[in-house]
Amino acid sequence: QVQLVESGGGLVQAGGSLRLSCAASGRAFSRYAMGFFRQAPGKEREFVAAISQSGDNTYYADSVKGRFTISRENAKITVYLQMNNLKPEDTAVYYCAATINYSGSYYYTLGSTYHSWGQGTQVTVSS
Repeated sequence: QVQLVESGGGLVQAGGSLRLSCAASGRAFSRYAMGFFRQAPGKEREFVAAISQSGDNTYYADSVKGRFTISRENAKITVYLQMNNLKPEDTAVYYCAATINYSGSYYYTLGSTYHSWGQGTQVTVSS
């Protein structure tokens, strides 16, 4: 199992930017595909972005495509979510997650694919 800790959330005005970091501990980080999900009050958790083990492949929800970028530095055992042009509807708790068991765009969008989750970080976008 890998332990995950998110950071970088906060309050920002619409149109602003934030970068979330997800630091991992444990072995073999490069074997894990990583994802970000978010959950707004009163709503179900939803997929945001994912990145393959090597970082060569990335996947995004339509709602964030072109505004968010997921990346990873395996040497630093960290994955990042750069969020630009933020909108009030991006307000949510953001979670990072890891999976070693599945690969491919279909599986990466499913929360059940991931076996390790961080504690979450709050992102609030004011209008």
